[in-house]
Amino acid sequence: MSSDNVSRIVSARVSDPGAIAAAAARRVKATSLLGEHGKAMIIAADHPARGANGVGGDSTAMADRFELLERLCTALERPGVTGVLATADILEDLLLLGVLDGKSVFGSMNRAGLAGSVFEIDDRFTGYDAETIAAMGFDGGKMLTRISLDDPATPSVLMDTARAANELNDHHLMAMIEPFISTWQDGKIRNDLSPDAVIKSITIASGLGRRTAYTWLKLPVVADMERVLASSTLPALLLGGEVTDPDTAFASWGRALKLPTAQGLVVGRSLLYPSDGDVAGAVDRAVSLL
Repeated sequence: MSSDNVSRIVSARVSDPGAIAAAAARRVKATSLLGEHGKAMIIAADHPARGANGVGGDSTAMADRFELLERLCTALERPGVTGVLATADILEDLLLLGVLDGKSVFGSMNRAGLAGSVFEIDDRFTGYDAETIAAMGFDGGKMLTRISLDDPATPSVLMDTARAANELNDHHLMAMIEPFISTWQDGKIRNDLSPDAVIKSITIASGLGRRTAYTWLKLPVVADMERVLASSTLPALLLGGEVTDPDTAFASWGRALKLPTAQGLVVGRSLLYPSDGDVAGAVDRAVSLL
């Protein structure tokens, strides 16, 4: 990222913090959550707030904020990209850079389940709340909802997710729930990506809250996606995760996107940090699937 852009961000934060709210107020909002291709293509960048800075073999790949912002700007300017998902620190930087016009914007809400921590399943809400998402003129909020049947913290996670979903629905904003059935293995939380486990997570997440008119799901692409996505009528956005075999991953995304509830992709590290370093090329390839 150029030194001029870095200086613009830092100067505003030091001397004119109100510039962030002003940038949000004048931002040109997206006219639709879906692009001209009829699907959403959302770039995710909320990993660092959970301490998950690694990509591949580089444990600090996402820790360079200037580089991350540059990669995000490259991704957001590509044709067909409809939006971005991130925490307040990143979204405010992007507002100051003026790159969110015409994009849908989603705030990441719960980031307390730090990667690798003994309290990882206790994913409390430490980021955006529905009131601020509405005040900023954003389009919705995302909740990571890991369900561990043998961990007593899980009911609190479900209750907090339901409360946030209620508040977002009340504001007529998207409540994007990302559910997993998770287990403790060797002191670490692991997400069960078997079709039956994903189906169970979907049916639990679909029932959260007093209304679901604005609730969407953010789901992994796993085996037997036709059966998986048949477990709810809620619109589904497909998450990319960390990709080790791009050809296989893109092919599986393409097949899943043909299913009726699949409304697009939410992809982060695999597009922002592709193995060949070509962010624009990776994003364009993902958009082509839509």
